[in-house]
Amino acid sequence: MAHLERNGEAASSELLVATTNRGKFVEIAEAFKDLPFRLLSLRDVPGAPEVVEDGETFLANARKKAHQTARWSGKLTLADDSGLVVEALGGGPGVHSARYAGEKATDEDNRRKLLREMEGVPEGKRRAAFVCVLVMADPDGREVIAEGRVEGRIAREPRGDGGFGYDPLFLIPSLAKTTAELPLTEKNALSHRGLALKDLRGKLGGQLTPKRLP
Repeated sequence: MAHLERNGEAASSELLVATTNRGKFVEIAEAFKDLPFRLLSLRDVPGAPEVVEDGETFLANARKKAHQTARWSGKLTLADDSGLVVEALGGGPGVHSARYAGEKATDEDNRRKLLREMEGVPEGKRRAAFVCVLVMADPDGREVIAEGRVEGRIAREPRGDGGFGYDPLFLIPSLAKTTAELPLTEKNALSHRGLALKDLRGKLGGQLTPKRLP
């Protein structure tokens, strides 16, 4: 599609990441910096249709975003759905992680609600996991699915200035640090999104070509 070309580059040399979340985009761009693609986010392509994330699983939402955006743009598209799964909350907030405190909730709003819900929960029952599902789709409907999961605990107060979302509350016991206290390269090596990106790279096996999946 001509309106998606930038600086003379063909749309087929671009990989569209179906997100407006700057934090997610930075992590994905870092992991894919050696690929022969110009990475774009939805902020770079005005007019992209809004995809309603009404699936009951991370996979359903990621798949819907990837395929709808790929068909609209004519580009190879990567979509992510991820969230926090807390044992004491019966698996919540799960697919509702980004909207936990309401449709217009900020990251801070969501963290405050999580801390309220976890008040009085003892250390042994504060187990949680970050889960990420990635779907890469091309305009012809092919797809590759990857997943990542990291186990941790919910801290009793925010710690660290890095990351985004629930990172200041997600404690990695083996490191005694939250994911917001880790440098980006270290976080990418062990985070749910980092593990999913590694899984994706492995499944692609070096066969990724512009616009089309193997």
